[in-house]
Amino acid sequence: MASFVSTPFTLPNSKPDQLSSLAQRQLFLHSFLPKKTNYHNTSKASFRLKCNAIGNGLFTQTTQEVRRIVPENKQNLPTVKIVYVVLEAQYQSSVSAAVRALNSNQNDASFEVVGYLVEELRDVSTYQTFCKDLEDANIFIGSLIFVEELALKVKSAVEKERERLDAVLVFPSMPEVMRLNKLGSFSMSQLGQSKSPFFQLFKKKKTSSAGFADSMLKLVRTLPKVLKYLPSDKAQDARLYILSLQFWLGGSPDNLQNFLKMISGSYVPALKGTKMEYSEPVLFLDNGIWHPLAPCMYDDVKEYLNWYGTRRDANEKLKSPNAPVVGLILQRSHIVTGDEGHYVAVIMELEAKGAKVIPIFAGGLDFSGPVEKFLIDPITKKPFVNSVISLTGFALVGGPARQDHPRAVEALMKLDVPYIVALPLVFQTTEEWLNSTLGLHPIQVALQVALPELDGGMEPIVFSGRDPKTGKSHALHKRVEQLCTRAIKWAELKRKTKEEKKLAITVFSFPPDKGNVGTAAYLNVFSSIFSVLKELERDGYNVDGLPETSEALIEDILHDKEAQFSSPNLNIAYKMSVREYQNITPYSTALEENWGKPPGNLNADGENLLVYGKQYGNVFIGVQPTFGYEGDPMRLLFSKSASPHHGFAAYYSYVEKIFKADAVLHFGTHGSLEFMPGKQVGMSDVCYPDSLIGNIPNVYYYAANNPSEATIAKRRSYANTISYLTPPAENAGLYKGLKQLSELISSYQSLKDTGRGQQIVSSIISTAKQCNLDKDVDLPEEGVELPTKERDLVVGKVYAKIMEIESRLLPCGLHVIGEPPSAMEAVATLVNIAALDRAEEDISSLPSILAQSVGRNIEEIYRASDKGILKDVELLRQITEASRGAITSFVERTTNNKGQVVDVSNKLTSILGFGINEPWIQYLSNTKFYRGDREKLRTLFDFLGECLRLIVADNEVGSLKQALEGKYVEPGPGGDPIRNPKVLPTGKNIHALDPQSIPTTAAMQSAKIVVERLLERQKADNGGKFPETVALVLWGTDNIKTYGESLAQVLWMIGVNPISDTFGRVNRVEPVSVEELGRPRIDVVVNCSGVFRDLFINQMNLLDRAVKMVAELDEPAEQNFVRKHAIEQAEALGVEVREAATRIFSNASGSYSSNINLAVENSSWNDEKQLQDMYLSRKSFAFDCDAPGAGMTEKRKVFEMALSTADATFQNLDSSEISLTDVSHYFDSDPTNLVQNLRKDGKKPSAYVADTTTANAQVRTLSETVRLDARTKLLNPKWYEGMLSSGYEGVREIEKRLTNTVGWSATSGQVDNWVYEEANTTFIQDEEMLKKLMNTNPNSFRKLVQTFLEANGRGYWETEEENIEKLRQLYSEVEDKIEGIDR
Repeated sequence: MASFVSTPFTLPNSKPDQLSSLAQRQLFLHSFLPKKTNYHNTSKASFRLKCNAIGNGLFTQTTQEVRRIVPENKQNLPTVKIVYVVLEAQYQSSVSAAVRALNSNQNDASFEVVGYLVEELRDVSTYQTFCKDLEDANIFIGSLIFVEELALKVKSAVEKERERLDAVLVFPSMPEVMRLNKLGSFSMSQLGQSKSPFFQLFKKKKTSSAGFADSMLKLVRTLPKVLKYLPSDKAQDARLYILSLQFWLGGSPDNLQNFLKMISGSYVPALKGTKMEYSEPVLFLDNGIWHPLAPCMYDDVKEYLNWYGTRRDANEKLKSPNAPVVGLILQRSHIVTGDEGHYVAVIMELEAKGAKVIPIFAGGLDFSGPVEKFLIDPITKKPFVNSVISLTGFALVGGPARQDHPRAVEALMKLDVPYIVALPLVFQTTEEWLNSTLGLHPIQVALQVALPELDGGMEPIVFSGRDPKTGKSHALHKRVEQLCTRAIKWAELKRKTKEEKKLAITVFSFPPDKGNVGTAAYLNVFSSIFSVLKELERDGYNVDGLPETSEALIEDILHDKEAQFSSPNLNIAYKMSVREYQNITPYSTALEENWGKPPGNLNADGENLLVYGKQYGNVFIGVQPTFGYEGDPMRLLFSKSASPHHGFAAYYSYVEKIFKADAVLHFGTHGSLEFMPGKQVGMSDVCYPDSLIGNIPNVYYYAANNPSEATIAKRRSYANTISYLTPPAENAGLYKGLKQLSELISSYQSLKDTGRGQQIVSSIISTAKQCNLDKDVDLPEEGVELPTKERDLVVGKVYAKIMEIESRLLPCGLHVIGEPPSAMEAVATLVNIAALDRAEEDISSLPSILAQSVGRNIEEIYRASDKGILKDVELLRQITEASRGAITSFVERTTNNKGQVVDVSNKLTSILGFGINEPWIQYLSNTKFYRGDREKLRTLFDFLGECLRLIVADNEVGSLKQALEGKYVEPGPGGDPIRNPKVLPTGKNIHALDPQSIPTTAAMQSAKIVVERLLERQKADNGGKFPETVALVLWGTDNIKTYGESLAQVLWMIGVNPISDTFGRVNRVEPVSVEELGRPRIDVVVNCSGVFRDLFINQMNLLDRAVKMVAELDEPAEQNFVRKHAIEQAEALGVEVREAATRIFSNASGSYSSNINLAVENSSWNDEKQLQDMYLSRKSFAFDCDAPGAGMTEKRKVFEMALSTADATFQNLDSSEISLTDVSHYFDSDPTNLVQNLRKDGKKPSAYVADTTTANAQVRTLSETVRLDARTKLLNPKWYEGMLSSGYEGVREIEKRLTNTVGWSATSGQVDNWVYEEANTTFIQDEEMLKKLMNTNPNSFRKLVQTFLEANGRGYWETEEENIEKLRQLYSEVEDKIEGIDR
């Protein structure tokens, strides 16, 4: 056994002292910036998107032939043929070198070898060659095969040949592949079942992932010694397997030569008599510190730093104690196989920029140990480094296998420095990545971008490429420079003093209008900025000249006091001449194609470019320019988005190069920077978000409920996203006529059996009609005598409707950063948290516990109440009331008299300690639910107590300070706090989820219920016929919050089930038989939002495979509408059925939204046809699972044909704070009117919305949902008074709801006239309200008036002429006021 040595380590063929000159000659560095960029072309010519994938349409066109070596066997020696399959290419050069060496000086055998990268096996012909190669192979080797669909291909090919092969060696991979191992009598076919320690090791894999690889390494160290002394062949075979693993992990050409000699000599029959001499494995350190110029690997950081301090080649700057220190995390296999050119380049670049480097590596898949061992001072517990870059691309613990994120977060919290995870290209060559519009391969995005984000990793910058011939990694010079500069910038934040740090706060203005400066979802932006700056000032930052109040701050930025009315311009912070702009913006010429020569006419005065904002000491508050094309209907029609305009680029050049910000803080959800054109993930230096953000560390406040767009900001603008809370929710309550109705209903219940019953029902019917409820409930004529049973049913239905309105949750007002809700404000949120069953945590919902206490099942009560059965509507109201009461009494007991939660944990223990005194038991003892199960109640309230503590915790400003001090911000999931309380407390670095983990089993269950309800509803409205096609939308955030419910709905409509692998990843589907389904398969047209496309490209692949699989099933047309339509469309288009079954659409890569929202918000559209053209032109890009490398390809004809078969359109609402009129995205994706125009019969499709915001999931029509939304928000005094209490921002929120309502009229025609009429009465007819709106935010008020006039002018609102006259008059009044003219 070789002794445990750390070997001297130098670069192959180069002496250490030559290295710096090598670097100057740029041996490993090339720049890939093309001289003339015609990358961002939106001229007419680019309408046909060229398909960038060459050849097989897959992500990589490399083949096994570059890894094939066939010997010239002149002496007729026995030939040993070896076939290997690996995840990454770093073994290629090492294996090839070993085989060439064996062939040049070998007397016993000649060696033939061929290697495959697992990704290449997707290609059909490559896979056939692989199977053919196995037919005459002697030895098969596999390593790190963790992608299920490819693992199964390897398994089925090797299984056929396993008996015949002389040896099968598989190193850590999925269990299915590990079971193929065979070495003499040693086999792993019982993997996971046997009692021996070796197999127990694999079983442990379930509990800890990387721990598995590490225990395997320990085993590798000790087992051969033990096994040597066991006599049986079995033990010797096991020993050789372990030695093989040691050789493989040793990776150098010498180790691999000895490995091949050992296996061939021991197991290839033709060599049985030959004695092939081999040496023991040369072992390298399992983990340690490596530097290309160091004499050896170190496993002690002090020794390494001593060597570093005595380096002769290093300049004084590097040795200075003030130099920034950057830690690097490397993969040991790259170092031992000699494929480390890309690592060397990063080290040299950092040192050239004056940073010290501590490069650590690990052999297993767990880097958390080495991080704690080498990067943290064991005595002071302080980090040795100021920032860390992982160059492995993998999650810190577990690599490509099973991750342990809590363990990773624990290690990184101890380290407490910014953690950057850069990316080496794994599945593509450099050229393939440069040509791809998607950027990074989807599997690499899942493994190396999404998973590290769960550890808190940021800045996924591609720093190295792969050579197609040798498989070696090489540095991408420009990217390495960007990565190193950014890492040093983050490190500087740790070292600079607070008073010298400069911060650029960026606010958004969307749509561009002075009344919209400081837009952000749910956020009172200026009050928040004011409170954050006050806190930073207390902390020692220089914010000299900050005004006394947030109102004064608004005026400063919007100009002087007068300017709120008299100037169209904002405060100008800087005028930039064109020459200066061109000097400091290297990519400015690339923008001229879309915008002409600078300065252009946006953010410019004809001579200079203007930067808007205001500086206070070292803090600059600036206004981010907008896209610039929102007012131009022609540009909105382009299928690909335009580049940023000169003013946009000038803003970021100013922040980085003139103001010289140490960090930029983007304030609120969300700006346009991260949605600029470029690759989806893994950008190059010609992608606009990358050019714009430059080298500035980016901190971004993002709404906690929007993890999907936050993830886009992380990946495309390198943001450290910090979550903020959405405002506390309240029940909508009842007002005006609705309140009156509720009173009438309660008097009916007490008097219905007296003679007055009929009279009260008549009043209920007429009041319901005044409240426009006749559209939602079938009401009989007034004055018609009804039998008691029918009277009860009418009252029950009206009652159910108003209870639905009353209990609807709405966020009241806007959130201010750093001001958590009071305990009582949290009651409504807790009631909703308590309304959901949480089976996985063994928690029953409060409504179900209360229903059981009176011998009923809550689901039955929900169903009966939906039907309008009066006694059940009443019971449900009592349950709701009792839930609120019990939770209120609980919250009161945990708060002090100021309404703040005091030391919840102590109060809770005292409450939970006394059985009888539990406040909820006391409360329920006075209701009919006094028999509630105490155990279940205690479990539930335990959980609610924990939730309450999280809701009122506050770390939003704390986390910002950590980020600005160059510390690690703890990661946490984004999503809906009601479904997933782990989203709380806010102030975490938001991440999404592992994209391959959805849909979950629970999501599939929920999806089935919604799909069945949708189909029931459509049949009821459509003469009992099933819809043949449903057109629906998939959103990024919804699928994160619900773990893939809407994705699962699509799968269930077409009748397939998702199948998950050993690691719980979903990469496969299987059809359900039509008998089991009990209905026909429904065809679908899926419009994925641009964000869904970026985050879940793997799932788009899954959906496309599923639809095509269903289209090819041999089933009758009336049972399979997917097949029926695909066959018809294939004939019409003259293509194969498989291609005609294209159903998964989105935008072109790097573009987002259909632009209908921009057109509506800016009134820049002529007629509905124009909006429909935008939708077709921008949303007709298809994803093809047969050519995933091609990215999104335009298939407009198929898109139109598929849409023309739609009988229904469908969307999901999944959380209470975002509904149809709150954001413009929903109508932006609505094809209802468009489908009507495409259908041959011109019939309008039914439009449905599923609402899963409560435990009682509903499928409503679109018009019902719009009415519900209008009643609970726009027209509800509780909502608009709440908004107006936020002042300037509140007026804008009201205007936005009305504009979005017009959007729905434009795309679907499903808005009732009375909605506009009531809105006019509420905001315009009421003089007091009118004055308040006009004085608080005149610009937004002008837009409100304009929107009313537009709704009337476009025929969406018919009203009295005098109403229109009044609006016209108001419009000119407010115009004059804004222009500063007094009449």
